[in-house]
Amino acid sequence: MTKAAAPARVADRAGAPVAARRCRPGRLATALAATGAARAAYAALTRRPPGEAALWERRNHRGEVLTLLEGPATAVGATVAAACAPGVPGRWRAAGVLAAVAGAGFGTYDDMAGSSDRRGFKGHLGALAKGELTSGGVKIVGLGVAGLAAGALVQRRPLDKLLAGVVVAGTANLINLFDLRPGRAAKAVLIAGAPRLLRGGPAAALAAAPVGAAAALLPEDLAEKSMLGDAGANALGAALGVALAAGSGRKGLLAKVLVLGAFTAASEKVSFTKVIAGNRPLNTIDMLGRRPPAATPAPGRPAAEGAVAPA
Repeated sequence: MTKAAAPARVADRAGAPVAARRCRPGRLATALAATGAARAAYAALTRRPPGEAALWERRNHRGEVLTLLEGPATAVGATVAAACAPGVPGRWRAAGVLAAVAGAGFGTYDDMAGSSDRRGFKGHLGALAKGELTSGGVKIVGLGVAGLAAGALVQRRPLDKLLAGVVVAGTANLINLFDLRPGRAAKAVLIAGAPRLLRGGPAAALAAAPVGAAAALLPEDLAEKSMLGDAGANALGAALGVALAAGSGRKGLLAKVLVLGAFTAASEKVSFTKVIAGNRPLNTIDMLGRRPPAATPAPGRPAAEGAVAPA
């Protein structure tokens, strides 16, 4: 009778040992590590903000002041948890760390140096075509390169590496597109990460890192005391993208690329906020835990000074 191949030597198309993929590693431990690290980082950052506290302050759609320090804090949570996720191949952990750090780094740069003159891929790439390098353009290029590097760590075949890279960068961008209302981007991470988290295996532990980090500061986000900003949204999205790309076959990668492409293209034409507000189930989820919508100023009455206009 032919002996079965040693479990440690049997690998699937993604390069992860089959035995390891069948196991159910410490998803809960990873999520708790992400939550704890994010909460600790937020407490430390708000106590002693890098630079001046005003550097991290922004006005939300109500015109109220809140802090962007939620973003770096959640990035720390996702990074720490990805680095120590149990039962996950070293290359996958490295990809998760790389994606979260790159997302946080380029996102912070855009938060600090960006402006609203150019929006979306079309705006930033259009400016680049004219010789103008915007902060958003730097972020697009940086996240693209980081995504390809992370994709190369979680897949083995050249085409699969490319597709995985697109998934990582595309997910980072998609989560950022949802960061227009309190808690919306964090909820998007929780919803998008749940299926991968429930499947088990090493990729589930990777998904637990951004999911746990997103949940950690969701109460502050919903209370409109803080927001993810580009730093947090890009970091969580990129880390989630690694989890979605890791362990996926080519068909799965292609499907994810098509979905991400469709969302990105749609964002250039329609407002996600208007679509969500016009759909009862989506609006119910969007408003869950949030304060009531801001009252619309009466005709002829100006909005609050410094308020950010709704997207």
